[in-house]
Amino acid sequence: MIERSHLKIMQALADNGTLTAAANALFLTQPALSHQMRYLEKKLDVALWEKDGRQIRLTQAGELLLQVARQVLPVLIQTEKTLIAYGEGRQGILRVGVECHPCYEWLKSILADFLVEMPDMDIDVVSKFQFSGLEGLLNHHIDLLVTPDIVTAKGVHNAPLFDYELMLLVAENHPLATQEFIKPDDLTEELLLTFPVAHDRLDIFTQFLLPASVNPKSKAIESIDIMVQMVALNRGVTVLPGWLADEYSQTLPVAITRLSKNGLRKTLYAAMRETDIAIHYIQKFVALGSQNQ
Repeated sequence: MIERSHLKIMQALADNGTLTAAANALFLTQPALSHQMRYLEKKLDVALWEKDGRQIRLTQAGELLLQVARQVLPVLIQTEKTLIAYGEGRQGILRVGVECHPCYEWLKSILADFLVEMPDMDIDVVSKFQFSGLEGLLNHHIDLLVTPDIVTAKGVHNAPLFDYELMLLVAENHPLATQEFIKPDDLTEELLLTFPVAHDRLDIFTQFLLPASVNPKSKAIESIDIMVQMVALNRGVTVLPGWLADEYSQTLPVAITRLSKNGLRKTLYAAMRETDIAIHYIQKFVALGSQNQ
């Protein structure tokens, strides 16, 4: 009874606000759009939307159908992409989710190698989720999740890719630049530049600063390049994986310092569904990922 076209109409109405705009977005006439929705409302015996002037307001039933549309349509789109790939003689599409900003920078370094070794594969990268990484994995929006944190859930396998150390990046002339390592108190008066992620998901806070009751001023920045440029200009300090910090230190006047005497160590993982562990292209991705660090 509920067809894909109905779900697309509900999403278009919510995104565009008026019948005319929704119809234009779907390349339909306004009467055709209205007819389809009246037909569905008659079959369901429930109103899905109401007119509010020129605007459209979804009813409670309409909001429920909209939620279903936002969940189901991405799955259908991804399924179609995979089926088309099969039909064109390619092995398939590997959909990789990336849950941290440095992870995306690392992923760019292995994409070419993966596509060269797997010429019959396509790859999609999802870095901004309308869902959590775990939800994306369990609901088949993605096939593999690159993450610095173990994903704890039934039916999920975490394959370690490589170990790394989080390092403090400061300007070359910063007082901390000459220290072999720093203590949490050393950051008390510093401006800490971070990615736009909640502090309870940032290791520098959860594993280094907060256990020592240190909470410096912080500023969220989306771009890694801009963040490091600000560090080089002595406008703050930041924390990056050692391999990424090393890259920037080759071209910018920045210095790298350890976090504590023993360092702050992490592991990058590729989380996947247990049912997919034996898939050849996923095994190939994990093998290549373990070699690129």
